Amino acid sequence: MTGSYQPPDGKRASEPGPEPAPGSGGASRPGPFGAPGPQVGASFGDDEITNGEDAGADEGEIVEGEIIDPLVAMTIERDEYLDSLRRLQAEFDNYRKRVAKQQSEQAQRAAVSLVDNLLPVLDALELAATHSPDPESADAKALAAASSLLTSVLAKEGLERIDPVGQPFDPNDHEAVGHLPADPSAGGANGAATAAGEDGADGEDESAPHDGPVVGQVMRPGYRWKGTVIRPAMVMVYG
Repeated sequence: MTGSYQPPDGKRASEPGPEPAPGSGGASRPGPFGAPGPQVGASFGDDEITNGEDAGADEGEIVEGEIIDPLVAMTIERDEYLDSLRRLQAEFDNYRKRVAKQQSEQAQRAAVSLVDNLLPVLDALELAATHSPDPESADAKALAAASSLLTSVLAKEGLERIDPVGQPFDPNDHEAVGHLPADPSAGGANGAATAAGEDGADGEDESAPHDGPVVGQVMRPGYRWKGTVIRPAMVMVYG
């Protein structure tokens, strides 16, 4: 019986087998019938090395060629956000204060404008009550009561009357519209020397001569609103 099998020392056994693929770098386990089997103990490839580098890089952040710890990076970012928040809060506080100040000034201007419009009404009531033919009449008393009521209401809100008879002239509070002849009883620079001499040895009295003109008559009273002059008093001065 003729067969195709030949012993290992035959011609077919001596024929060289297929060469391993270049770069395999590992031994092959013989397979059935002398064929090369799978490689064993092959070296790591480039993919495995690259994957190893990426895994290490994921643990930190690369900034200008240096790896920064994630905790440090998060701390820096947190500080930046906190600084931005503080600046925004400071700007908001300044804006709120500026708006509150503007509202206060606007309310103050509105109040001054209202009082300024009411002053002619107050003047008219006072003039009508003063020049009434019969001060004891019912009409005169009603006008005086209305004038007093309006004055008291405005005084509670901050209105102050300027009525400087006998006081030194102050251009900040008074508006001189004329001069009066010298009056020794006025106590001013034009005649108060006699009154001061009659006071006694000390020679010190409220009627001592003043430096400058003295208010002798008020033609129209002035007013202050919360310490600010909104209308100077119209006066006549001695001199």
